[in-house]
Formats: sequence, C-alpha cells, structure tokens
Amino acid sequence: MDATAYNSIAGILTLAVLYGLHLMSSVKTAVRGNLVCALAMSAGIMMTMYKDHAFASPVLCTAIAVGMVFGLFLSNTVKMIQMPQLVAFLHGLGGGTAAFVGLVILLDIGVANAFERVSACLALAAGMITIAGSFVAAGKLHQLLPQKPLILPGHGILANAILAVMGAAFVMHAFALDTLALFAVFLLFTAGLAFGIVFTMRVGGADMPITISLLNSLGGTSSAIAGFAVGDPLLIAIGGIIGSSGFMLTRIMCRAMNRKLVSILLGESSVALGAQDPAASVSSAPIAPKPADGENKAASWLTCAGKVIIVPGYGMALAQAQHRIKQLADMLKGRGASVSYAIHPVAGRMPGHMNVLLAEASVEYEQLLEMDAANPLFAEADLVLVVGANDVVNPAAMEAKDTPIYGMPILRVDEAKRVIICNYDDKPGYAGVENSLYRRDGVILIQGDAASVLERLIAML
Repeated sequence: MDATAYNSIAGILTLAVLYGLHLMSSVKTAVRGNLVCALAMSAGIMMTMYKDHAFASPVLCTAIAVGMVFGLFLSNTVKMIQMPQLVAFLHGLGGGTAAFVGLVILLDIGVANAFERVSACLALAAGMITIAGSFVAAGKLHQLLPQKPLILPGHGILANAILAVMGAAFVMHAFALDTLALFAVFLLFTAGLAFGIVFTMRVGGADMPITISLLNSLGGTSSAIAGFAVGDPLLIAIGGIIGSSGFMLTRIMCRAMNRKLVSILLGESSVALGAQDPAASVSSAPIAPKPADGENKAASWLTCAGKVIIVPGYGMALAQAQHRIKQLADMLKGRGASVSYAIHPVAGRMPGHMNVLLAEASVEYEQLLEMDAANPLFAEADLVLVVGANDVVNPAAMEAKDTPIYGMPILRVDEAKRVIICNYDDKPGYAGVENSLYRRDGVILIQGDAASVLERLIAML
C-alpha cells in the first residue's frame, strides 16, 4: 500500500471515529457510537499491519490475540462499580505504549532525524507520566492506595525539581554524545515515571474525576506525539482527537467543581484549600436528632409525593443501590408519581459514572437530567431522594466562604419542599466540609447502607 492510499484511508477512518464520538454525545446512540469507533480502530490496525507486511509476524499476531483475550476477560469480569479504575488503567496502557514507541526510537541512535528524536523524547516523557499517574489513580480508586491526598515534605519543590530534570534531559539528548544521549533517555524515563506518581498521589478523591479526564487527555496527546515520531498520520489524528476531547472534558469538570486546572496541576487538592477548619464556617450546632421512626416518616412522604427527583452519588455506587432505586422509582410511578434523576457532572469517580450505573439498572435515558436542567425543578418537587451524595448537594458551597467547595455549582436540593437523604453516615464528604443540609427543616437523614435502607423503604411502601 502506497502512502497516498494509506493517508486517504486514514482520513476516512478518522472521520468515522469523529462520527462515533458524535453518537456518544447522546445516551440513546452511545452504544452505536462506541461500536463505530471500535470498528474504525480495528480497521486501522488491520490496515497498518497490511502496509507494514506484519501479518506474517507470529510475535505480533500472538500479542494481538493475547490482548483480545485480556480485553474480553475484563469486559466480562469487571463490575460497573470498578469501571473508573478500569478506565484509569486503560489510559495508563495507552500512555505506556506511546512511551515504549518513543523509547525504541531513542535507543536506535543515529537512525531517526532530529524531528523524530524530539517527538520521541516528548512521547517518552508524556507516556511515562500517563502510565504512572493512571496506575496511581487506579490504585486510589480501587482502594489499594489511600484515597486522601498523600503529601510529601516539600512536595511542590520535588515536583518542580523533577520537571527541571526532565527539561535538562531534553537538552542533553539534543546536544550530547552517544553515551550521554542514552543517559538522557534514562533520565526522561525515570523523571516521567516519578512526576506521574508525585502528581497523582497528591490528588484527593474529590478531584479524581478531573484527574481521570486529564490523564485521558495526556494519554491521547502522548499517542499523537508518538505518531509524529513514527510518521503515522492515523496515530496522529486519533491521538489528537483523544487528547483534545479529554482536555475539553477536563475543562467541563473544572467548571463543574469551580476548580482551576492550574491548581490541580500544581497538586493543590480541594481538601487542602481554605485557611481554617472547613466545619468552622458552617453552623456548629449539632445535627438535629431525627425521630426514631424516621424510615416510617420517609415512607409516608414517598407515598404522598407527586413529583420526585432522585439524586444519586458515589455512595449509591459503593452500595450497588441502583437496582433498588429503580425498583422504588417503578413503585412510585405505579402510584401515579413522576420520577426523574438529577445528575451532577462530578458525581462519582469519573465523568458519567452515575449515568452508567443507572443505565445498568435499566433506568430510562429521558429521566436523567443534567444539573442545569434539574436545578429549576427542585423548587417544584414534592420530594427529593438523595442516595449517597454529599458534596454535590451541600449548601455550604453557597454559604461558607472559607471552605474548599465554596463557589462550586451544586444541585439545589435545599430548595425542595421535603428531602430524604440515605447516606452511610453524617460525616463530611471528600471535600471535608460539614453538610448543613442535614440540620434543615423538612429533611430526614437515614444513616446506613443505601441498598439496605432502600429495601426497607420499598417493603414499607
């Protein structure tokens, strides 16, 4: 296959991927969009192998077979609750592949030209940052590592020093002799690895959705850079699409949390913001004791509610309560009530986490409302049921200036006539801010495992 034909087909496949992403923008067509992208990428792999006469390579064919088996294994064994860490893990593999491409080119001294060497250096550094950061993020999400920020002594100075070493390695590789050039490659490898770990370990659970989006963008960018190093237009185009779309999603997440991307890049976790104890800015009065028959009262409220809005959060994911929510919603609709779901952009541990879990429980797509669409409806609702959500419904975001979440757009649950909250306990969320919603009139807080609480409410109804 000549270069002209390859480039033409690569352009068609790139358009197919863009069309698949367009389909993914709607929940109804997302599955079809995912299939279009998968088929386009498969065709791209086959075309590249044909161009490079690689079908006869037993090593490459074996590697592809192993990868397919591993992918099928993951798709059939990973639970929906584990999807955020799987996404982070796969991002890491993509960045690691780009780093490996860069490493192979740099070790073959004297073959690549100056542009290819520079591209390989960038691919190696960015790829190592991606794989290290993604694996740390996956470890945090899977609770193999502490989810709270891990801050080392002189953390900021250490991160800047690693970046300085990385910059020096770039210069060294460009002007050094062969021996020093190899040492520069080693520095790029280790510095990228170290920076990915140092950067991600300082990110707390509250900033994890933004971090996952950012690592997704970096993984795509590193792949595009690797495409420049090997002169592959398809890899450049697809990597660029992933990098740009991931960055756009990162910006959306930042706006949803009222966070600055620079602050996250510098490791300023939202948990560490604020000059005083976050709870000190909220009323220090104890949470009003709830009646012993709180669940009976909650069931009574559910029975007479005509318009109900359900707000899911990460606690719902942990308790795997989405099926109980669907069962309860079906019962309410059977009694003539209207039911919808309000989804905060950063609810859960990755963008779209709540949508995926609710879709698993066969919740109708039309009932899922984004924050901007849901907020005007809370004042008209008879009842709001919060399941495992905390920071995204915390009125402190509008009231407590010295708290990490101040200014963050929230779901205006506080405007509803009545609110039932099913949370594991009354402790603050990841941002460390006491939730003043718990002590307001017209609010019932039922503590415990969300699935068990909902099961009891269903039995009462």
